[in-house]
Amino acid sequence: MGARHSEPRSLSKRRYGVGSVYRRKSDGLWCAAISTGKRQRKLYGKTAAEVRAKLAAVRAELDKGRLARGPSMALTEFLRLWLETSVKPRVRPLTYAGYKVNVEKHLVPTIGKIRLDQLTPLHVQEMINNRLRAGLSTKSVAYVHQVLRTALGLAVRWDMVSRNVARLVDRPRIQRKPINPLTPDEARRFLAAIRGHRLEALFSVALALGLRQGEALGLRWEDIDFGTGTLHVRNQLQRIEGKLTLVPPKTEKSRRTLVMPALIVDRLREHEKRQLAERLWSGSKWSNTGLVFANRNGDPTQARRVIEQFHKALEHAGLRRVRFHDLRHSCATLLLVQGVSPRVVMEVLGHSEIALTMNAYSHVVPELRQEAALRMQAILER
Repeated sequence: MGARHSEPRSLSKRRYGVGSVYRRKSDGLWCAAISTGKRQRKLYGKTAAEVRAKLAAVRAELDKGRLARGPSMALTEFLRLWLETSVKPRVRPLTYAGYKVNVEKHLVPTIGKIRLDQLTPLHVQEMINNRLRAGLSTKSVAYVHQVLRTALGLAVRWDMVSRNVARLVDRPRIQRKPINPLTPDEARRFLAAIRGHRLEALFSVALALGLRQGEALGLRWEDIDFGTGTLHVRNQLQRIEGKLTLVPPKTEKSRRTLVMPALIVDRLREHEKRQLAERLWSGSKWSNTGLVFANRNGDPTQARRVIEQFHKALEHAGLRRVRFHDLRHSCATLLLVQGVSPRVVMEVLGHSEIALTMNAYSHVVPELRQEAALRMQAILER
């Protein structure tokens, strides 16, 4: 198994420095190396024939002048090249910003100085361990790993490296934050406590319709149809390169039309009157953004200000402290325990798959099973 095999003469020309094909004892992969000037490229395959075919392909590309013969670039240089030439032209600004933050804040400081062709699975594993020790959540570290894996996948396609070493390293197991939805009684107490609050309509919309914070803050008055009692989710407010910007929702499913309960219609009408008074008070200082939940000057509302006001409202109501995002979880939970179809809940939340909805709200499943048993009993007794 560990025996070396000689190469055909056509692959053994001295100017390419082709090594013999051999099988590694550690993992059973077949390997070979080809020298292109100052750079040595290693090739891997499951069989000797596969490696020989790769050697032939590399030599053909070298003959055509398509492969660089000098030393490989540093990972930092490649990642920045990848961001500008491949990522930026084809993804949403928000996605590009997320990739860039992960590159500059996590990949460049830890493994950026390593040459692209010398990056190993051990380097990737050490980067993951380093970020976990730095206090990043498992979800954030998994995202960093995904960014590196995507970038190296392109490096393989561009024939800059022979394998994607990030694929050989398992991402950390994501530890999901516990969901803390409001109970029906807590939800009623919360709505009663925020009566007259300037952000009453915002909190009510998030609770009753399950909107994400960015979706709620991105609502414009043209998205509200009081005649039909519907609300259209068409944008979300996100901070991109330090500026609050309206961007389309991430997925097609997130673009949705929701029917508003009468309570929400009433509170949005009250909010409209309040905003009109603020507009008159601001006069020429008013920014005509058209946002439903603008600040007192008409500009986009800062997310941190919303969270501060939300926590103060919870304290005023005498309720436990939960995240703003838990209003969305509360909406889903309250719908499910009332027997609303998971398919409908999925569409309300804008999830792409029903499995995502049920996995996120598995804590409700025991109650749903009990309800199903009671309904079946009622049918059979009749």
